[in-house]
Amino acid sequence: MSKQVTIVDYGIGNIFSVARAIEKCGAEPVLTDDPALILKADRLVLPGVGAFARGMQGLAERGLVAPLQEYARKGRPLLGICLGMQMLFDRSTEFGDHAGLGLIQGDIRAIEPGSVAGAALKVPHIGWSPLVLPPECTGWERTILDQAAPGVTAYFVHSFTAVPLREQDRLADAHYGAARISATVRKGNIYGCQFHPEKSGATGLRMLDSFLQI
Repeated sequence: MSKQVTIVDYGIGNIFSVARAIEKCGAEPVLTDDPALILKADRLVLPGVGAFARGMQGLAERGLVAPLQEYARKGRPLLGICLGMQMLFDRSTEFGDHAGLGLIQGDIRAIEPGSVAGAALKVPHIGWSPLVLPPECTGWERTILDQAAPGVTAYFVHSFTAVPLREQDRLADAHYGAARISATVRKGNIYGCQFHPEKSGATGLRMLDSFLQI
């Protein structure tokens, strides 16, 4: 029997493409907005695209905020993808000041526009960027990047980036001009990736496979 991965369906995001990627890794995706099923999940994925406030509103309307927080405390694997990763943090400054799930300390802030070789970089950050080791990270062994090596590329689409309070919560960075992007974060059993694994080819599938092995 294949492993089950519960995907939180809260009316926003790219849940079907995430589900297909999980199927390619040999697992069974289960889409739900049922708090009871979320609390019983063996491993949980919180996907999402779009605005932070709308995402948190979708969770709140379905009564999912407290169950997600309780699930995280149980020590089972949780993966936030793109907006789902951002909502793991304390708050976001996107279109105001909005509280997140508070599972990882830190804020979500706008990417600062920059330039490369005199050419202005546009925000959002769209496209393929290499993943690099943050200064305080010594390696990716036994994490969701266990099958990756520094320099592999992943696909990003975003205008805001996580700024963890603790440097040790950064698992992988990316750079967009002078902007430092939190590409992957980790706090215990809680993981987040700003890039889209379902759009990142072999790199993304290997990351999801490693998530299944945790």
